[in-house]
Amino acid sequence: MRLAHLTWPKAEAYFKQSDMVILATGSIETHGRHNPLGLDTLVPDRLLELIEEKSDVLIAPTIPYGATDDLTGHAGTISVGDELMYGFTKRVVMGLYAHGARKFVFVNGHGGNMWALTRICNELSVEGALGAVFNWWKLAPEFNPEWAGGHGGGEETAAVMAVDPRLVDKSAFGDMELVNDLGDDLPTTGFDNVAFKGHGVFMPRMCSRYSKNGWVGPDRPETATEEWGKEMLQTVADYIADFCEAFKKVKL
Repeated sequence: MRLAHLTWPKAEAYFKQSDMVILATGSIETHGRHNPLGLDTLVPDRLLELIEEKSDVLIAPTIPYGATDDLTGHAGTISVGDELMYGFTKRVVMGLYAHGARKFVFVNGHGGNMWALTRICNELSVEGALGAVFNWWKLAPEFNPEWAGGHGGGEETAAVMAVDPRLVDKSAFGDMELVNDLGDDLPTTGFDNVAFKGHGVFMPRMCSRYSKNGWVGPDRPETATEEWGKEMLQTVADYIADFCEAFKKVKL
């Protein structure tokens, strides 16, 4: 059931009998040369479609932009920053709260949104409400360890293929092209990470400094298949739908 498709009397009727809303949050950012910039929004939107097949919970319109400052060095990436992401999402949430929503299920497509979503959930608890956040890319490997992946690697590429395989440019598959931007004594080992004397050091900085491609992680995108993506997203969507049924029973 989509909020955007309801008349206001039907929305009013929904909130008289239910206090739960699903809200997806995404991002517009690089995920390698092969993936579309909208990956973090396209995948949650597909999850919502699958959830809607099993659940009658009201689905609010997706927030398509996110906090992704460190990826703006790659063309097309658009970041609204932490504070604006928090402020805008909080206003949407409190608008739903004013109409009767008390249980919020966030389907999140981008790790950078977690600061805002965590803050909002904590504030909701003070108001006698609750929020649950599902980071789909972290949830998926809990069902199958082979689904684990990095930023723009096999896992996320498979998810895009499940949405529309035409959106993946297979001709652009290639290496991560990591660069030791801090010198050979501090080699880049992954997303915002370098190594020093056998240990990892977290050093947040612009991704374009150390990744010429835009994808970073242990899983290679060319391993992705449409079948893998469909099974993965269906599994995640079914779990979230089942969670919603249990969440309905929680007394606030």
